[in-house]
Amino acid sequence: MIQQAVLRKTLIILAITLALILITGFIGLGLGYSSVSYDRIIPTLLGEGSFKEKFVLFDIRLPRILITVLAGMALALSGSILQSITRNDLADPGIIGINSGAGVAVAMFFLFVPIDPGTFVYMLPVAAFVGALLTSTLIYLFSYRKSEGLNPVRLILVGVGFSTALSGLMIVLISSAEREKVDFIAKWLAGNIWGTDWPFIIALLPWLIILIPFTLYKAYRLNLLGLSEPVSIGVGLEVQKERIVLLLAAVALAASAVSVTGGIAFVGLMAPHISKALVGPRNQLFIPISILMGGLLLLVADTVGRNLTDPDGIPAGVVVSLIGVPYFAYLLLKKK
Repeated sequence: MIQQAVLRKTLIILAITLALILITGFIGLGLGYSSVSYDRIIPTLLGEGSFKEKFVLFDIRLPRILITVLAGMALALSGSILQSITRNDLADPGIIGINSGAGVAVAMFFLFVPIDPGTFVYMLPVAAFVGALLTSTLIYLFSYRKSEGLNPVRLILVGVGFSTALSGLMIVLISSAEREKVDFIAKWLAGNIWGTDWPFIIALLPWLIILIPFTLYKAYRLNLLGLSEPVSIGVGLEVQKERIVLLLAAVALAASAVSVTGGIAFVGLMAPHISKALVGPRNQLFIPISILMGGLLLLVADTVGRNLTDPDGIPAGVVVSLIGVPYFAYLLLKKK
């Protein structure tokens, strides 16, 4: 039973986080190479702007902001699921190699599959999901022992090993590719938000519409999976079945996000931690906050990064890593 005071606190934090997303998005609409006066943003959104103002907001800024928020939400939810099913606070799709697997699949798809402009946007998440699924399956198999189940520490070590190996494979793939394709993959690896058109939003949105309610429905089971394996089995939970189903959801979320934003890590690590610090470890409470927190973190990183230098700015993945790497080191030392 969730106490009314805790529930009220959760709702207040959700409202504040959502407000911060809206404020950051509004600020981002007015910043950039072709600036739009802030007093013209609302009229333009209501259809009263000039051709230039409408073009800048509706064709450039607004799609980028929306895709960034949605991708941050997907990465945060993926990290939340992974931390619960592995009982490891260091689990993140970027750290344990899932993003790298998706990246290799995207690179192979981009380099070797004939590109159809009509379906390219929608096939990218599918290609990324296949690569991430294969990688996560191998990581799971190497981390699992029949006598002790899934070892959280072994999972991180195996994941880091796979991430390193896949990074090497990526170098091999791009070493003989055309210059234009190498430039695209290099930007992808840096975490550059490149899928900034409305079709990318349409490609990403269904994954979130399906998997956010699904994860919230599974929140109680995630609480049980966070306990020791004998306790989870003792209360009647089909541990391996639930873990595999939720792992698939985490993989799908991470793959769909990185297919349009590039190799961004640490959002799935930081957002759940911040949320747990605010409302505690119960999944029903911290997951909704984590989802919004992920969107806010990536939106702030992209807004800051793209306005620091001209003309292309600094990739959001680099900005997030500047915060995430020290935070990861802090958590690693804290666990010792």
